[in-house]
Amino acid sequence: MSRIVLVLICIVSLTACGGSDSSVDDRTTVEAAFYPLAWAAERVGGKAVEVRNLTKPGVEPHDVELGPREVEDLRSADVVLYLGSGFQPAVEDAVEGADGTTIDLLEGEKLLRPADAQGELEADPHVWLDPMRYADIVRTIAETLGRTEQAAPLVEDLEALDTEYRNGLADCARRQIVTAHAAFGYLARRYDLEQISLTGLAPEAESTPRDLERLVDEVRDSGATTIFFESLVSPRLAETVARETGARTDALNPLEGLDEEELRRGDDYLSVMRENLASLRRALDCR
Repeated sequence: MSRIVLVLICIVSLTACGGSDSSVDDRTTVEAAFYPLAWAAERVGGKAVEVRNLTKPGVEPHDVELGPREVEDLRSADVVLYLGSGFQPAVEDAVEGADGTTIDLLEGEKLLRPADAQGELEADPHVWLDPMRYADIVRTIAETLGRTEQAAPLVEDLEALDTEYRNGLADCARRQIVTAHAAFGYLARRYDLEQISLTGLAPEAESTPRDLERLVDEVRDSGATTIFFESLVSPRLAETVARETGARTDALNPLEGLDEEELRRGDDYLSVMRENLASLRRALDCR
């Protein structure tokens, strides 16, 4: 009889028999549009949050599409973190029906609006590549999650990263960087560099033969010795321009997402940004 009573107690309350953890049920559910937002939410939220990245590893976030289940999860989450201004249209559409708190982390930001953007995006969304602007995003995420104090260590890490970039790029033979797409405008502005991009704000933009001729001339005039490509985008255009100009190629990661191999290695925003700094120093012949 005592065993029957014990089973009934377990059915009524699994917690009493060690079958569940109420702390898990109390966690804030967070749907983050892509890697930088997910990583920041995990860092400041800790065990108090359950974070899901809407952009799968290795997927280019500009073109992310959401299935019915993903839309349902997004709309039922406690918090949705995303970037507006046309960065991820599928996410922006899904957010309109969300029940929880939705935060457009570009709202109120002063954004770059390149004259040659050709309407593919309303403005340059790549603010996270400037460590200090990313620190502002971290603070906003922490405030949204009620974890303001927990943001301090990450903000300190970003301030230290900013110092590394300032020191590392202070004395260079060149200041122009040639990138696969126009993702590095904020980084360039922060550290007194000039970006020459092979395509516009959207990495999938196509170049015509006339565009290619113009790019080759511009790269030659700049004296650049390196053409940067990205891991989530085909390197074909970068390789073509490099071949035509006699430049070499190197990786510069816009941190729109990490692939499976990078995640297995334990890479994160900070480690990849330091790899980017090393690549920039090589390309610019910094001392």
